[in-house]
Amino acid sequence: MSDRPRNAPTGEEPPGEPPGAPKTAHPPERGLAPAFTRPWARRAAEGEARHTRAAIGIFRRHFWAFLIVAIIVPGCAWIAIERTTPRYTATGSLIYEPSDYKARELQSILRTDPITEAVMASQAEILQSLKIAQKVAERGNLYANPEFNRALRPGSGTMGWLRARLGLGADDARQQAEHGPSPNAARDATTLAVRDALRAAPVRFSRVLDVTFTSEDPLVAAAAVNNAMDIYIKAQFTAKAAAVRRATHWLDERAKVLRTDVRKAEDRIASYRAEHHFAQGMHAGLDAEKISHLNEDLIRARAELAAADARLDAARGKAGATAQAAIATSVTPLRNQLEQLTAQYQSRSGRLGANHPETDGARRQIEDAKRAVNAEIARVVAATGSDRRAAGERVAALEQNLTQARQEADAEAKARIPLNALERDSEAYRAQLLAVLERIQQTAQQHALETSEAHEISLALPPRQPSWPRPVPMMAAASAAGVLLGLLLAHVLHLTDSTLHSGDDIRAAMKMPCFALVPELTRRDLRATAIENYVVRRPLTLFSEQIRAVRAGLWLGVDRPRVVAITAARPAEGKSVLALSLARSASLSGEKVLLIDCDLRRPSLAHRLGADNSKGLSDLLRGKADLASVLHGDAYGSPGGGMHFIPAGRPGGDAFDLFMSPEMATLLTDARREYTLIVLDSPPVQAITEARVLAAVADAAILCVRWRATPRDVVGYALELLEDAHAHVAGIVLTRVDPRAHVRSGYADAEVYHRRYKAYFSE
Repeated sequence: MSDRPRNAPTGEEPPGEPPGAPKTAHPPERGLAPAFTRPWARRAAEGEARHTRAAIGIFRRHFWAFLIVAIIVPGCAWIAIERTTPRYTATGSLIYEPSDYKARELQSILRTDPITEAVMASQAEILQSLKIAQKVAERGNLYANPEFNRALRPGSGTMGWLRARLGLGADDARQQAEHGPSPNAARDATTLAVRDALRAAPVRFSRVLDVTFTSEDPLVAAAAVNNAMDIYIKAQFTAKAAAVRRATHWLDERAKVLRTDVRKAEDRIASYRAEHHFAQGMHAGLDAEKISHLNEDLIRARAELAAADARLDAARGKAGATAQAAIATSVTPLRNQLEQLTAQYQSRSGRLGANHPETDGARRQIEDAKRAVNAEIARVVAATGSDRRAAGERVAALEQNLTQARQEADAEAKARIPLNALERDSEAYRAQLLAVLERIQQTAQQHALETSEAHEISLALPPRQPSWPRPVPMMAAASAAGVLLGLLLAHVLHLTDSTLHSGDDIRAAMKMPCFALVPELTRRDLRATAIENYVVRRPLTLFSEQIRAVRAGLWLGVDRPRVVAITAARPAEGKSVLALSLARSASLSGEKVLLIDCDLRRPSLAHRLGADNSKGLSDLLRGKADLASVLHGDAYGSPGGGMHFIPAGRPGGDAFDLFMSPEMATLLTDARREYTLIVLDSPPVQAITEARVLAAVADAAILCVRWRATPRDVVGYALELLEDAHAHVAGIVLTRVDPRAHVRSGYADAEVYHRRYKAYFSE
């Protein structure tokens, strides 16, 4: 537990080799060495391990602060949960399904938008709007509920009385008289409170809306949800019915106007027809029908004329025998008879000869037959020619009539242009009237078949479990927050703690060796033993061992000091106890020790040793007493050694001059010849100047630093003052250490306080 002074050779061995091991040269190896043999890898691993140990040490040092916060935060959360009034949340569901049947004229009023997230979000906002909340409050009589109406809560009367005493009510009355009735603040606040308790949210990827209401009463919460859904559904249906009624009224008015327009248009058409004597046929006007009939008669007449020409040509022999036969059927028997007679003649002529009487008779019959055929043909030609002339006359008459009819039709068409315009207007009015009448029927059907676009899926039931507070998750969150805040507090305490906790802190911050960590003795440790006698009465305790560690730190150096000044940066650092304990420990080892109380302003050693402080060091240095009169012996010590003690004496304003006087130097010179160790109990360095003088005249100085109490800057400033005085500060001793707290710190020098070393010490 001792460290050597900075000016003493340390004799430290290289890292990684045991002390005293022979230095061996290792030949360089080719290639890359394994990771665990590389210096940078070892340094990195050691750095990580050091950081981990440092973090664990911080946690262990501030374990109680962490534990207190980790317990207080969940405890406060539990108290808050117990004191919080439980709130219940009822939930109901409805589905939003717009109907697809819409009349065309209602599309701008009852338009069906695609069901998107924006549409569902809009419906949710409508459902939790202030209007719905107001109706829910009215239907559920929430204006008389103190939960939502703050004016009905206890204490509101006191506030009203206070407002009246302050004269605020008169101002409200005066404003109401000047500007009319003022809004009902309590009613508005209740409506806002109901709206805040009412929530609606769409279920993702669906047309379902979840409606919730939170209240201290589960029945009120369930009733409010059901009322909100019912009001929302009825409001939608009412809005659609009102839109249909407005559309129906507009269509009826439009139908009346169109009926009047149609009647006026028909009257104008009838008047124009009567004025111009226009008649209407079955399918068209009379002129058109007449022209059509004339065209048909002309076509038939021309066909008859062509047929008469064909018959006439056939009758005249301009066509074939077949055509002639088809046209003049009466000629055919005569021609057949002629052919038979011709055949008989040829037969008889060939058989009987040309001059035979039968042949002559046959020849005469042939001639008679030819004459009959010619006569019949002449008759047919005459009749056909007469028909042809009649047909030609008919065609000419029809062509003339058709030309006249077309002229009359053209004249009538010009006169019908205004009439056609009137008829088109009339048809347009009539078409509009028919469309409006049809849409009136569709609107009536829409009104009869229309339903609300939202339907209830599930009504809200009174919840059995409160939704707030939720003890399990809240306590889990509070516990986690307590742990985090505890860790944060431990880290903050570590960052803000500027005191010294171990020898490592002293070596790192002050660049000075730490000789020992002297534990603080409690009443339990003392057991009715005075602290000044503890080293003598219990030499095998940990406290006595740490005193011996101070001696080892002083005497194991190159130059063994004879005069040692024990000082501190601030009062109550334990320097006087350390000086007395160090002196008595050395006397028990057989050394002759002289303990001088140099703290003239606050002497304490005389009281601890039961000596008379009326004469002491101050009297000796002033020349008012000799050494024998101020030197006191100590009953404790080895046979070959012992301790003498010089008390401080009476204080005065010349303390600084006394320590700088030749008498002080003479005293120390004489003491060096007589004693092997002279211990000077010096005052604190920070405030008392004599401490620097005593540290300068001593061979070595020990600075006492109270464990986890003295700030680092105070210690550093004290060391600077001692260095300015050219004092040789051999080391620092941490005093008043709490063994139980220090063993949890995780520092390396806390190992000595571990229970595994308990067998080495005895109480």
